Amino acid sequence: MSKATLVIMAAGIGSRFGGGIKQLEPVGPSGEIIMDYSIFDAIEAGFDKVVFVIRKDLEADFKEVIGERIEKVVSVAYAYQEVTNIPPQYQERFADRTKPWGTGQAILCCKEVVDTPFLVINADDYYGKQAFQSAYQYLTAEHITDKMEVCMVGFLLKNTLSDNGAVTRGICQVNTNGYLTRIVETSNIEKRGQQAVVNSATGEEPIDVESSVSMNMWGLYPEFFQVLESGFEAFVSGISADNLKAEYLLPTIIGDLLTDNQISVKVLESKDSWFGVTYKEDKEVVVQAIKDLIGKGVYPERLF
Repeated sequence: MSKATLVIMAAGIGSRFGGGIKQLEPVGPSGEIIMDYSIFDAIEAGFDKVVFVIRKDLEADFKEVIGERIEKVVSVAYAYQEVTNIPPQYQERFADRTKPWGTGQAILCCKEVVDTPFLVINADDYYGKQAFQSAYQYLTAEHITDKMEVCMVGFLLKNTLSDNGAVTRGICQVNTNGYLTRIVETSNIEKRGQQAVVNSATGEEPIDVESSVSMNMWGLYPEFFQVLESGFEAFVSGISADNLKAEYLLPTIIGDLLTDNQISVKVLESKDSWFGVTYKEDKEVVVQAIKDLIGKGVYPERLF
């Protein structure tokens, strides 16, 4: 049995896969994509299985680009997120829907291939070594609690901003014991030198760059699948047939569980910089950042 599993949400790359999609362009000197660095860091931290959440129609291309390489170094499984992965009684109601149901559904699709503590990440984000080390240590330790407990890796807002435009971040409120009390999804955050502001209809408001933010990096346990399953059915049943874009999102699910006092979320702080390709211009920044990390000896020239 594996000790801990890395779940990579990659179904959202959609039909653009292989067509020059910016998130899948090489950023490393040997053709590595961002996902390669996450997997390398996860294996180094102790994770011994990787589950890719993809769409079935992407399988052949996905395996050619990354899957077949990774299968040589770690145990790999696939989960398939399809728009039709909903309770059968709702299939006809949403026959016209083409958009998958969000991150909550993506994780639910893994229930048949994940039987250990697991860490969820986005396919196109770079999180840094500390995040994977902290998450692995937490997930494989024993926790004695009176309710379900999970973890989230929090990043400092200043380490997640883009020089090329506004970003949306889940700003976290954390209590003195290091537990999450609330996530506030905040749009239009822009960098201003060493500071940041939120742009709104009433103008610019400063925001603390030392704030903890969620970058969709969650540490969960197999029993969480039961929560997702019952919640997803309730979610789908409450949507009208003409609502073709509603999503079952992990931050919202966990936020609602927090509000109902059904869960506790330990926030593991990472001081590493997060990198992602939000804007086309961000790619150059990521390439340079990886080059700098290689220069410092953090990564070898060729990962696998």
